[in-house]
Amino acid sequence: MEQTYATSAVDLSSVETTPAEPEAGSMIETFRAIGYSLETAVADIIDNSISAGAYNVWVDFDWKGASTWLAIKDDGSGMNNEELIRAMRPGSRNPNEVRHSHDLGRFGLGLKTASFSQCRKLCVISKKKEANPIYWTWDLDYVNQTGKWNLIRILPDLLFEQQLEELESGTTVVWNDIDRLVSNLNEGDKSSLDKFLKRMEQVKQHLAMTFHRYIENNKIKLWFQQREVIAWDPFLINEPATQKFPEEPLQGAKVKLRGYVLPHKSKLTTVKFREAEGPNGWNAHQGFYIYRKERLLLAGDWLGMFRKEEHFKLARIMIDLPNSLDEDWQIDIKKSVARPPLVLRDHLKAYASKVRAQAVEVYRHKGKVLQRKYASVEFQPVWVEKVRHGKRFYNINREHPLISQLLSGFTGKAADLQRLLRLIEETVPVPLITIRESEQPDAQGQPFEGSSHEPVINLMKLMYQSFIAQGKTDEFAKMAILNMEPFNLYPQFIDSVSE
Repeated sequence: MEQTYATSAVDLSSVETTPAEPEAGSMIETFRAIGYSLETAVADIIDNSISAGAYNVWVDFDWKGASTWLAIKDDGSGMNNEELIRAMRPGSRNPNEVRHSHDLGRFGLGLKTASFSQCRKLCVISKKKEANPIYWTWDLDYVNQTGKWNLIRILPDLLFEQQLEELESGTTVVWNDIDRLVSNLNEGDKSSLDKFLKRMEQVKQHLAMTFHRYIENNKIKLWFQQREVIAWDPFLINEPATQKFPEEPLQGAKVKLRGYVLPHKSKLTTVKFREAEGPNGWNAHQGFYIYRKERLLLAGDWLGMFRKEEHFKLARIMIDLPNSLDEDWQIDIKKSVARPPLVLRDHLKAYASKVRAQAVEVYRHKGKVLQRKYASVEFQPVWVEKVRHGKRFYNINREHPLISQLLSGFTGKAADLQRLLRLIEETVPVPLITIRESEQPDAQGQPFEGSSHEPVINLMKLMYQSFIAQGKTDEFAKMAILNMEPFNLYPQFIDSVSE
């Protein structure tokens, strides 16, 4: 007779059971598809080094085309044979287990999933104090052939064991057969080497960002091909012109929130300005920076609350989490995704809005000074309101300097162009705009919002050149441009017109 669950507790001791173990080869290949990038995979391995008490972590590689290897070595506490086997077992720790406050792990999968995502042969060599190095290897092709979850005791090169013997204790993780990165690269091909080195540079930049607080606080030293990695501080904390917002505690003071508005370009040296834009550029790095025990999880993301816009690129906000709130913040296996609890979203959005507002003020400061200086100059809108037979209509302002210039320089039939403009004017969807604006006022975009700033700058340059050709001064030309719609919304670009 079949057993069914009811609302009361069921005694399962007498229920028929059958094994449903995952097929080894299929599960291993599934681990490879979790979604790590090369950067996040290397960072996950370094998390283990930090949790093991390492002070130095070395990332090294040897370019050999498709046979290239990559190794991450540390001087942490190391492991004995039993500990190493347990560490290499998938799901070696329960994610709900209470961890030490400095432990950067969670699922007991990082070493394996991060490595499998990049390579088909993972060897770990480890040495405890006053002990000999021991090692085990996962060979995914061997697992597929045998269908068994068996480690093999094989070392890719004696070099790795010899290097570890030079340390009092430590661990080396070696990736061989890095098929996702180098399987199609030729050792003797310069373009292949250049491609590989570019990816390695991206890894180094990611590590400088992810572990910058550990490096700055002298908790670890990272070495990349024997060269020390310099921390990348996204907040320019040591710059005098950086504006720091008050820190706000959340979730019973377990979480800390603090906003920063970075200095205007004019307040930074060229070198510092280029450095501050980070590995992905100024616009990409605006937003929230979520840390878990000082380890960066998410860099530059508005968490779905706002779009990334040029005007807000100086706004960066730090959120500090303990590792006890992983479930609340939905930290994923890769430690590259975090989502705030729903109850905090309104608070975070309100705080971010204040930081963003100040960032816009700093960003637009220089152009706004010029606007105030020439506030008496007549403003030129693109659209003007007209009344015809007692009803409102909207016409394109023929006296707008840009429109006037284009009309005067038009080489086709002027009447045809005027008819086209009349068609546009007569079909402006005023009722629809009015309805949408009343229903969703925050959803209405500004002119050119969300698009590249190049079209705006190019139009501003066109007007500037026209004014200069008329014998106007540089300052007058810039002033006149800042009193035209839509250029009045982009005073931060005014210096670009004369470059």
